[in-house]
Amino acid sequence: MSTNSQNNTDNQEIDLSQISRTISNSLASFKHLLFSGIQFVINNIILLGILFALGIGLGFYMDKTQKTFDHEIIVSPNFGSTDYLYSKIDLLKSKVIEKDEVFLKGIGIINPQSLSKLEITPITDIYRFVNNNDKNFELLKLMAEDGDIKKILQENATSKNYIYHKITFSSTDAIEFDSCIKPILSFLNDSKFYKDIQKVYVKNVEIKMKLNDSIISQIDGVLNEFSSKVSNGSKNDKLVYYNENTQLNDVIETKEDLIKEQGNHRLDLVSLDKIIKESSVITNRENTESINGKMKFVLPFLFIFIYLFFRSVVVFYRKQKALNQN
Repeated sequence: MSTNSQNNTDNQEIDLSQISRTISNSLASFKHLLFSGIQFVINNIILLGILFALGIGLGFYMDKTQKTFDHEIIVSPNFGSTDYLYSKIDLLKSKVIEKDEVFLKGIGIINPQSLSKLEITPITDIYRFVNNNDKNFELLKLMAEDGDIKKILQENATSKNYIYHKITFSSTDAIEFDSCIKPILSFLNDSKFYKDIQKVYVKNVEIKMKLNDSIISQIDGVLNEFSSKVSNGSKNDKLVYYNENTQLNDVIETKEDLIKEQGNHRLDLVSLDKIIKESSVITNRENTESINGKMKFVLPFLFIFIYLFFRSVVVFYRKQKALNQN
């Protein structure tokens, strides 16, 4: 028993002694490394200073001349043209990737070589999707029972049915509306099939509005006649009939619904003048993500790192060469 205790004590003392020596050696190595680093900086202060200044100067120049601008167009496809919109954007995206200047200039884009990163994404708006649409609401409930609601809202089959979609792209130069945005919108709206649908759709809305105006006029005539009888103090069976069967309330509610419908039709006509209607255009927003606009901070340290890397490679090569010769 005593022998085992003595052995354990000796082992603990040996372990503590090894740990102490390891810490001392590590501290000495760190001090040596720190001293070597300081000495290296002192011996090469001029060269390092030149590299640092060169990096700052070149960085300022690049930040000023090599900028990236982001652009955004929010659109709403009309007449069931969502798939058409996405196919058009896919085509335009492929032409931008290929740098097909002949095609891009052919649709009216000036300086197409500066364009990049063309994308389209739906703007998730579940409230508009189910608003006053029982079919969409029931469909969403049914789909949510079988999976994650977040994934369902973002999946392609659902997201394409949202009202608004965002087109984004970048360019190395600032753009103008007439030289870039307008040609893109014209390209998206260039479809004989959907233009024919547009004419019929708008005509139907106009006919519906005219019929609604006629019905509202008839309702106003009935209400004016009723109001005239009431104001004259006449009491007749028709008045009692209206009161007992609440037909007068139904007539008033019908008029209110028709007026609301007419207002919605007028709002619809504002956006029905195009197949793909733009609702917002934002251009020339300078991109400052990642290292964009920060080269004056990146290049000085990058130059010094490259110098230190090659210096280390040269030192390593010389040492290995000397060892091989010996």
